[in-house]
Amino acid sequence: MQRLADLLPALQTALRVALVVFVLAWIFGPYELRSAVPVWLAFLIALGLELNFFVGALARAPAPAPDRGPQAIDRERYGYVYWPYESDETPRDRDLWTPVRRLLVGLGVIGTLALVFWLVESRTGWDSLPVETRAEAQDRFSEEASRIAAKRVRIRCDESGEYVGAVQHADGVAAVGGDLAYLTPERCLDLYRLAFDGEARGSQTARALAVLAHEAWHLRGVRDEGTTECYALQSGVDLGRRLGLSEEAARQMMRQQLAENAGRSGAAAEYLVPPECRDGGSLDLAPASTRFP
Repeated sequence: MQRLADLLPALQTALRVALVVFVLAWIFGPYELRSAVPVWLAFLIALGLELNFFVGALARAPAPAPDRGPQAIDRERYGYVYWPYESDETPRDRDLWTPVRRLLVGLGVIGTLALVFWLVESRTGWDSLPVETRAEAQDRFSEEASRIAAKRVRIRCDESGEYVGAVQHADGVAAVGGDLAYLTPERCLDLYRLAFDGEARGSQTARALAVLAHEAWHLRGVRDEGTTECYALQSGVDLGRRLGLSEEAARQMMRQQLAENAGRSGAAAEYLVPPECRDGGSLDLAPASTRFP
């Protein structure tokens, strides 16, 4: 137990360093990390560990007094011996300030990182765009989704986080046959950058195109996830072209998405495209063409 107490400061320091590294990686790293782990979860875990360390430090018994005081022979040999633990009823003083100080330092680190995260997101994320710009972008996304759904539909960016993202562990959600779909703000930002700024960001842009097309096919009435994904990757070529990509660039992005689809497993396995999703297969939307998707 004493060994663990000695390691406590090092463990807390390691925790704080890990939290800093994770938050920075979450902000500036690949989107796959942001979509897989909500940042609030890291803050919640860090806060729980800090409180656990604090409560554990308070719960530890104070250091025990020595099991023997000065004996008669000690007094005969050395005379008067000062011994602060003469009374067994007086325990050694408990050091309360050290665990409190460590907790305050930990809360300070967590609070500072939360502030940095909020500032970065408010200046660079979807929420940093003016309200009018966001509304214009959503109208554009709705127009493109309506083309694919073959009816009038609406696309909304889930700024509240109530429908997609950490809640659904998905980038988009739509009721099959409905007229409304939600995308995560991150995917909306990728689409905005392409359509309004002409900025393509490789796999991030490719995935955003695939997600918008995927939800549009759900709105059209397709239920099976694998079939929906197959149709989405084909429709994503024209969608990307209309939003500013060259046809070849858009096609290459969708082919890359198709290649990555084969590696899905676990909960994402239902999104695996079926064997018929190929050139000339029963799910080929343009059987007269030899280019797929």
